[in-house]
Amino acid sequence: MLACLVALTLVCAALFAAAPDIWPLTLVVLPMFLGGLFLGPRHLPWFLVFVLGVLAFAVTRQAQLSPRVVIGVVVLFLLGFITLLSSFRRSSLGVAGAQGESMLVDLRDRILSQGTLPSLPDNWYAESALRSAGGSPFAGDFVVASRRPGETRLDFVVVDVSGKGEDAGTRALLLSGAFGGLLGALTPVEFLPAANDYLLRQNWEEGFATAVHLNVDLSTGDFTVRTAGHPPAVQLLAGSGKWIVHESEGPVLGLIEDAVFHEVHGRMRSGDAVLLYTDGLVETPTRDISMGIDKLQGQGERLLRMGFDNAARRLIESLGSQQDDRALLLLHRR
Repeated sequence: MLACLVALTLVCAALFAAAPDIWPLTLVVLPMFLGGLFLGPRHLPWFLVFVLGVLAFAVTRQAQLSPRVVIGVVVLFLLGFITLLSSFRRSSLGVAGAQGESMLVDLRDRILSQGTLPSLPDNWYAESALRSAGGSPFAGDFVVASRRPGETRLDFVVVDVSGKGEDAGTRALLLSGAFGGLLGALTPVEFLPAANDYLLRQNWEEGFATAVHLNVDLSTGDFTVRTAGHPPAVQLLAGSGKWIVHESEGPVLGLIEDAVFHEVHGRMRSGDAVLLYTDGLVETPTRDISMGIDKLQGQGERLLRMGFDNAARRLIESLGSQQDDRALLLLHRR
């Protein structure tokens, strides 16, 4: 790629030498842009210096330097200087622009894959939905699920990392992988204490997160819920049409050593549903969490009458703040 770009720049120099009055000086923008896109931080600075040298040569070939040409040359040199500064910033990553973007896309896909829900028996249905602040694909909310082959135990964890959008996305990428490993390796009682210890060891300035952990026995419908500074799980009782709020106690992850997380028990019967969610779905600047949970129950009851298929997506679109990350998990026993 470097050789091709050098050849392209030399072609520009030849055109400037042969017919300086025909070919515009802005021709050097093409190799400058392609270099910034495809060259790594090792070669990009030297290539930019070479391109700017060709631009200086082209200036000497001009018959007259009108104010318009002078301003254009200044703008081109500023553009080259800005591209050079961006290459120095990129040197800490060590990859070219296009490659760095593909790495970010891969990381984004990996965090989303952590929340891929496992296959369930025909009498169970689960769905998750995520929305980030401002519509970015990177968010501080994520879902982790685990079910070992041949076992009836099913685990879901919904996590809200401090911050929102791209600011929390990098921490969410790390935590999603770590929490996914812990969830599959530990018992339900051990998960939140281990997650808390993991966050404490990171020593992040904004190193805290909230989480809700749901463990379900698919054969009986019995479940336990544990929360770490997180909004409570809510359950819809199909028989009565009422909602139950499963309040459990536990501190935010990453703040207190040897934290204790209390559990609450429940049972899902045929037709019941359980919702796990983050505070972005129920809290807004003008509404507190308790009122938001009431609205979630009312909106959920209305939407769930239309069926449970795609219900999580319908709920998350109709509730919460567009300026905050939102995550929702729906589990339904048919």
